[in-house]
Amino acid sequence: MEFQRADRVGDLLHEIIADLLRRDIRDPRLRSVNMTAVKVTKDLRHAKVFFNLLGDGVDKSEALAGLKSAAGFIRSKVGRQANLRFVPAIEFAYDELEEEARRIDSLLKS
Repeated sequence: MEFQRADRVGDLLHEIIADLLRRDIRDPRLRSVNMTAVKVTKDLRHAKVFFNLLGDGVDKSEALAGLKSAAGFIRSKVGRQANLRFVPAIEFAYDELEEEARRIDSLLKS
């Protein structure tokens, strides 16, 4: 399969947003956020950013609220750093994959 432009833009967004979370965003709700993937639609209009949380006792609804409140800032910074004609609308979603893998692993062990 051909490596499409949407995949390259997703990789670029992943790199830029991860750097922003590490350096520029000081929200304490986002301290333990770890980005796992970015999926961009083929028309490059929408990007879905998946994240999970490092450590226990961190509330994912608070982290999601922090990411949503920083979405405008993130989109403006992405627009400045990425050389794109149109900056995709950014949506954040919690990545359930790790929890599902743990659940399946525990089922297999029992």
